[in-house]
Amino acid sequence: MRAPIFQLDSFTTKRFAGNPAAVVVLEEFLPDASMQAIAAENNLAETAFLVAAGTEHHLRWFTPTVEVKLCGHATLATAAIVMERLEPNREEVVFQSLSGPLTVRRSGSRYVMDFPARRSDPVAAPAGLAEALGAVPVEVHLNSFNYLAVFEDPQVVRTLRPDMNAIAHIEREGVIVTAPGDPPYDFTSRYFAPAKGIPEDPLLGKPARQDGLSRLPSLQPRRRGDLRITWRARQVGRLMRLLPRRRNRDLTLPGFRRWPKRRPPGVSTTLRGASTVPPFSRC
Repeated sequence: MRAPIFQLDSFTTKRFAGNPAAVVVLEEFLPDASMQAIAAENNLAETAFLVAAGTEHHLRWFTPTVEVKLCGHATLATAAIVMERLEPNREEVVFQSLSGPLTVRRSGSRYVMDFPARRSDPVAAPAGLAEALGAVPVEVHLNSFNYLAVFEDPQVVRTLRPDMNAIAHIEREGVIVTAPGDPPYDFTSRYFAPAKGIPEDPLLGKPARQDGLSRLPSLQPRRRGDLRITWRARQVGRLMRLLPRRRNRDLTLPGFRRWPKRRPPGVSTTLRGASTVPPFSRC
């Protein structure tokens, strides 16, 4: 069986920037071990597997080592494949996923994604976190997926050289590090997830989704990414405490979390082709 495969860069107007993801288009999902092997071969932060069943679109994501429940940049890349290549007249697509239905729609020259928020709570720093990061955060937050370590100085975030083996043994999937940004950026952030096979994610929106912020530019220095997010959040109470150096005046009414991204060139296709998939027995 030959399956179409695409590699795209999300969150960018330039090729070979942003956050790369592969999208594999299937008639039905392969066995988990087969999809995991394909993702390991691709060796990107995430490979998305798309199955269109009638009017429904089903989506799963794999890192090189595990399946994950949610991935923003690979969802954006998949939406671009659906609405720009597979069904170019389509204005909206709803993906059925392990995190529930995820809607992506056109809005003028943009894509708008509606994703679930992951609320975090302040906690004491777990044993070994500061040593693993190589710096002591001023605050630590926690949800079911990640630790969030807050620093005062963006230069500290830029220059961290964490012990990835130690990070991998902390009892969460990953660690986000963030600090108030130097103008014109609201915050600077990085994300380490070696336990998921991603030593460092090139570019992400997790810090904003996790803390309920509204309209903020983000600098993510390891890939020189400039991620601009505009949305509404149900929870915005931590903004001033998390970003003490900036006064964000664009907080809006509570409601849905909206994450606009430009249509091409906001998603840049770098590779396209077909993958020869052996005739594995189906699940």
